[in-house]
Amino acid sequence: MIETILMVIVAVAIAAILFFLLRNGLKLLINAVCGVVILFIVSALDLVPELGDITVAKVIVCAVGGILGAALLIILSFFGIVI
Repeated sequence: MIETILMVIVAVAIAAILFFLLRNGLKLLINAVCGVVILFIVSALDLVPELGDITVAKVIVCAVGGILGAALLIILSFFGIVI
């Protein structure tokens, strides 16, 4: 009986920890995907000609920075700083 109660408590604790980790991780993943999609859309439609071709460094900046990373790359390209 005690083992069953202990297993239920451990299962609830693991579920709670996974819920909080995945909830924050899901937000980061969505942000990263949105940043990379924005980079591809801006590049494909040639909205910012100064941006140039898509490189691995630009994709990494957008993957890490998300939407703000894409905005940063666009703003830097207007000042002539291209990664």
